[in-house]
Amino acid sequence: MEIVVKICWSLIGAIHFMPSLALFFPKMVERLYLVAPEGEIGVLLVHRAALFVTVFAASIYALFDPSVRKLAAVVAAISMLSFLFVYFRAGMPVGGLRTIAVVDLVGIIPLAVVAYSAFLSRA
Repeated sequence: MEIVVKICWSLIGAIHFMPSLALFFPKMVERLYLVAPEGEIGVLLVHRAALFVTVFAASIYALFDPSVRKLAAVVAAISMLSFLFVYFRAGMPVGGLRTIAVVDLVGIIPLAVVAYSAFLSRA
């Protein structure tokens, strides 16, 4: 089971890696979200990238250290499920956000595995 859990942590980290790059390369905000990084919304999206760095780092840390897996699972769940909630509440707009929603929706599968392992598994 441990190898499956590690693969799932890797997948969760991968989901958050690309958008986290916008913190270091703000021009990616334009590529990922079609928003100029210099404007107010762009600045918020670059800050959002910093939060993705946090989720990415927590996921990679959890990959190697089982003692942080409960907290990392909560952090990843907040990131992924809150976006899906906001996206669905907004009426599921068509465009780039749909891709993010699909990735997060698919990401619920590895998230469920790591959450089960962290909170319910006796192993």
